[in-house]
Amino acid sequence: MKVAYIFSSQGHRVTYGLGKMILSQLERHAHGPEVVGMFFFQDNNYVPVKGDPGGERLARVAKEQNIMLMDCDQCCYEHEIDAKLVDGTPIGCFPNLYEALAGNMPDQVITL
Repeated sequence: MKVAYIFSSQGHRVTYGLGKMILSQLERHAHGPEVVGMFFFQDNNYVPVKGDPGGERLARVAKEQNIMLMDCDQCCYEHEIDAKLVDGTPIGCFPNLYEALAGNMPDQVITL
């Protein structure tokens, strides 16, 4: 099974859930389903930022496991972080997300 995650919750819940659970499982190859994409918006745009330990960790795992990362364009521009994202993280909106996932379509999309 293939899954994609959309991170939309406010506050500590996403960074905790992603960092302590999902990312840790991916690093151990114990997550279960194949993760094909992660989309960040609202305050979660700060997760895949260069220099942030969690963002760098996420970028490494995404590259190793071919996980597409994407940040919301409107949120990136609003927070002025569009030039600060980890390498390989495009910015876009839902149409861009759908297009990016079309070649490796998830079976489920999970919003956290």
